[in-house]
Amino acid sequence: MKTSKSGDGLTLLNSLISNINSKQTPRRAYFSNLGFELAPGLTISVNGYIPLHRQTPARTCYVWLGGEQAQVAQSETTKLDTSARTVEKSEIRKAYKFGGEYIYFNPEEAKDLKKMGNKGLRIIGFKPRSMLPMWASVKKSIFIFPSEQDYVGSTRVFSALWTKLLKDKKMGLGWFIARDNANPLLVAILPSQAPDDTHFLPAGLWLCPLPFADDVRSVDLDSGPRSSDDLTDGMREVVKLLQLPKGFYNPAKYPNPSLQWHYRIVQSMALEEDIPEKPEDATIPKYKQMDKRIGEYLAGWKAELAVKAKGLMQSKSLKREPEADGDERPAKRAKATPAAKKPSSSMSNAELKAAIEHDTLKKLTVAELKDILAGKGISTTGKKADLLEKLEQWAEENA
Repeated sequence: MKTSKSGDGLTLLNSLISNINSKQTPRRAYFSNLGFELAPGLTISVNGYIPLHRQTPARTCYVWLGGEQAQVAQSETTKLDTSARTVEKSEIRKAYKFGGEYIYFNPEEAKDLKKMGNKGLRIIGFKPRSMLPMWASVKKSIFIFPSEQDYVGSTRVFSALWTKLLKDKKMGLGWFIARDNANPLLVAILPSQAPDDTHFLPAGLWLCPLPFADDVRSVDLDSGPRSSDDLTDGMREVVKLLQLPKGFYNPAKYPNPSLQWHYRIVQSMALEEDIPEKPEDATIPKYKQMDKRIGEYLAGWKAELAVKAKGLMQSKSLKREPEADGDERPAKRAKATPAAKKPSSSMSNAELKAAIEHDTLKKLTVAELKDILAGKGISTTGKKADLLEKLEQWAEENA
């Protein structure tokens, strides 16, 4: 007599719910068994991972929620020409424009244009780690770890390289092509810190993509006003009270709300349940607890900030452009102020205020308004109504 298997369905259901509600995502390799050439004739194999990556649902299908009932959306793509005729796949050709003319390539030639060499990672030199500026980080770094599949002994050589870079505070410079037909990159090869309780990854190397010359621009940034020492010390106390226990952040405790919301809808459709109204978001700050901790400190800090900001605005108002003729202008000549003439780009603050009071700015053209804004150092983008509003706001702030 066969035993009953009525419990198998419940077990499978619990397994399905557990998999859908899973908060862990596997770290899939960005590339596997890539050749890492340390020197001519010395090559090891490594695997690459992108730990800092946005979690998104596996888009094998899309769910449409616009109707009364959730449905799986069916998509299709059709290419049409100017006469609304369907273009067949065999008619599509790739071309590049050179000298005003299009040069057509067949699929094999177009594929060869993208080929910049075989995939791999090759060290081309070493530099002190202090030579790497903070602004050189332009893309997400890739974590690499040794693999013994293609080259036995890769772990031993990899560990020796990691130890040497960490001990001498050096970084490697590498030529990197992750996959076939991928764009080549120059990367800085940096060692990670020794593993401890605050690190989730084992000791390994990071590939930090470096910018090319075309990516580097000379930008002069105005540092602007800096906060006083009192404000800095006050905010330091606020930040200290907002730190997590032991100052340690564990991302595994905070599942991606968007990802879990997608899985929750899929679960409701599979089990024919009602779709919930809103997702559960564990990343929303606990405002009540935060207010209990820092409410008193933050209120005092904001009051002190308001005093400092008021003093800064007063100091700026003293440096503004002096008003023409001041308040000593005879009253009988008040009607002969710039209200009767069109202001120019060099008008003073008094002339601008008089024009606003007599509502004569509307008579100016857009070009004239932009000249006035440019003379005051204000942005000149927008329509005429926006330009008038910017001038009026500037006049009020500099009154």
